[in-house]
Amino acid sequence: MRKTTKRLYLIPVLSKALDILELLQLENQQISLEAIYRKTKISKTTVYRILKTFVHRGYVSQSQDGLYRHVSRPRKVRFGFGSQSTEMPFSNAVTASLKLAAAASGVDLVILDNSYHGPTAIKNAEQFVEKGVDLIIEFQVEQSVAPIIADKIAAANIPLIAVDIPHPHATYFGVDNYRAGVEAGEALAAHAAHKWSGRADWVLGLDLAEAGQLVQSRITGVFEGVRESFPELPVECFVRMDGRGMREHSRKLVAGFLQRHSKDKHILIGAATDTSALGALDAVRELKRERHVAIVGQDCIPEAEDEIRKPSSPFIGSVSHEAGSYGERLIHLGLSLLRGQTAAPYNYVSHRLVTRDNLPPA
Repeated sequence: MRKTTKRLYLIPVLSKALDILELLQLENQQISLEAIYRKTKISKTTVYRILKTFVHRGYVSQSQDGLYRHVSRPRKVRFGFGSQSTEMPFSNAVTASLKLAAAASGVDLVILDNSYHGPTAIKNAEQFVEKGVDLIIEFQVEQSVAPIIADKIAAANIPLIAVDIPHPHATYFGVDNYRAGVEAGEALAAHAAHKWSGRADWVLGLDLAEAGQLVQSRITGVFEGVRESFPELPVECFVRMDGRGMREHSRKLVAGFLQRHSKDKHILIGAATDTSALGALDAVRELKRERHVAIVGQDCIPEAEDEIRKPSSPFIGSVSHEAGSYGERLIHLGLSLLRGQTAAPYNYVSHRLVTRDNLPPA
């Protein structure tokens, strides 16, 4: 005879999670993990992991004394994200990371492209306000428009997280620019010590002036990192140039410098971004000055990694800002702010120096 019993396609851990959520809804008060374990007969380890997931997703709150309570969720949380530019590899990596983290946390993410342009960033901020998002994550490059953007967002009483560029009223999230610069400078100094018998004629800093003083401290750090090893190098040998974080603009600046100093053979270049550093590399190769120059960038984008792997490339290293970690931490920080939790004014990401010695094969 044919079996008529229908097979139930159940997911055991999901059933347990719903049992816990329904218990919390029924209790409608704070309850301990121990009490949930006793009432549901689910293992403590499973109860703990389910509760932590609910807290992370915003379905459950946890008090300072460790008690749990159901949180009413009338609708999904919406974050607005103003990306730096779809034409910048580092910006795209941050956006990809944020998309993944938002999807994993159940956050609706509204993305607008700031196009590396201040006026566009202002318009995008206005759109976020009009859309009524719950929180805004701003990643735009022009320090001059930061107060305008921040004022519009503050007037709408929307929490703001500023990525890499500080904004008034905002919680900062990004790299420790000065320390990242120091490590780049130390790498350049080590190259001069080992490859050029401790000689350095010039130290060029390809800056990003429009981003403001905090980002400019990357180049300040580069110079200090070199000075630690070469304290007697005259101040006149340290030259800042505004590469604007752009490849072609940086190429022209470096090409002009190399042409003016055609006889100098020991030139160290620290760049505020890898895109700018790649522009310097283009100039060096055009003028066939590879043996006379060493370059270290910031961001560790894929094209920079490819160059670092080449034994003969003057692109010797880059400071990775770990773009893949931005998304999860930004979403967590944003949800914490919406819950009224206190956040540090400056939230630094991890960074690490990447060279041929520690970069895995492609």
